[in-house]
Amino acid sequence: MTEAREQPPTPVRLGEAFWYWLKLGFISFGGPTGQIAIMHQDLVEKRRWISEKRFLHALNYCMLLPGPEATQLATYIGWMMHRSWGGIIAGVLFVLPSMFILMGLTWIYLVFGKLPLVAGILYGIKPAITAIVLFAAYRIGSRALKHGALWAISAAAFIAIFAFKVPFPYIVLAAGIIGAAGGRIAPGQFATGGGHGSAGRRYGAAIIDDDTPMPAHARFSWRRFLGVSAAGLALWAGAIAWLYFAQGWDAPLTRIGWFFTKAALLTFGGAYAVLPYVYQGGVETYGWLTPQQMIDGLALGETTPGPLIMIVTYVGFVAGWTKQIFGPDALSTLWAGIAGGAVATFFTFLPSYLFILIGAPLVEATHGDLKFTAPLTGITAAVVGVILNLAVFFAWHVLWPAGFSGVFEWFSALTGVAAFIALFHYRAGIIPVILACGAAGLAYTFVS
Repeated sequence: MTEAREQPPTPVRLGEAFWYWLKLGFISFGGPTGQIAIMHQDLVEKRRWISEKRFLHALNYCMLLPGPEATQLATYIGWMMHRSWGGIIAGVLFVLPSMFILMGLTWIYLVFGKLPLVAGILYGIKPAITAIVLFAAYRIGSRALKHGALWAISAAAFIAIFAFKVPFPYIVLAAGIIGAAGGRIAPGQFATGGGHGSAGRRYGAAIIDDDTPMPAHARFSWRRFLGVSAAGLALWAGAIAWLYFAQGWDAPLTRIGWFFTKAALLTFGGAYAVLPYVYQGGVETYGWLTPQQMIDGLALGETTPGPLIMIVTYVGFVAGWTKQIFGPDALSTLWAGIAGGAVATFFTFLPSYLFILIGAPLVEATHGDLKFTAPLTGITAAVVGVILNLAVFFAWHVLWPAGFSGVFEWFSALTGVAAFIALFHYRAGIIPVILACGAAGLAYTFVS
């Protein structure tokens, strides 16, 4: 290690951090794994804002929370470095570029989606999305399902949502209860694997180093806990009340706000876990979009920076556009879509930020305690079954778009198999797979 790296870098000003978090919002491709890898490379290895041990400690905490872990990790580090405003800036800028990009793509999709160029690209991307979801089920399952009891929970969750249409929140609640009971009866089978392990490398002295004392603002106090909790609750209640008094409880924007508040509290296991709940609400309950539009939205979400849960922006945009909440003309539907996307994004991410700003000092003290982690183990096992159900749902609509009585899409089947092989065997990245499948779909559309 060079002598320069034996001294910590100069403390970072909030303005400098602002520009870094903004840049990260534009380059955070690759899902949570890729986003966490980018932050590790930048903040631990290059800039040395935080040591690897403290980075992993923060990440393990974020993994215990509902919500997108990469977004929460950025919020956590921003909060550690620059107090509450630092956390807010880091968290908001992590998703803001993605929100605007996805709104633009959604508008293009809704206006020009039936053009041969756009339709051909989406035709190739849809089977790739099915393969990506199936691979996500395999990836999470290979880590989470270590014992027969966890396999049983996963299978029960799949049957419950696939065969009996049990709402996702009930599945999460039941799995959490089973996990809590299992932690008492068979603690060895319901103990978590320690998240991302312990630090094994040193990249030099960091601003927030292994032995850096916890700053005053990061220490738990009831006064701060109650104050920030009250402020967050007031912000949420004020936004809901404004929508209620402006449009009424049954109005689309109010329903969007209430629905995505509930969705935000169910995102254990990542975005793929909450997608079935978003599908149930957006497609079946409220009729905001069609099953085919849901698949197309996931395709758009996979090709934009930011967390995959940003698909809520797409769903909100389509909901506002479809319901024509501001009128039927082109400009009014555009503003309706923007309003729907913004409301869905706000109510989805507000709880994630509050979990960091309120709970980090408190929950950090309970990390590794079995009575807190065992329910999460049960929920994670159920999530595998739920994601598998999502893969089956996508495969059904992609391979038999007109139903089982219709024509089987052989090209889609071959494309999906090729995409899964690329992901599983060759460890190809999600973005290259999507681009290749989109190009194949476009070529097939013009040839056939």
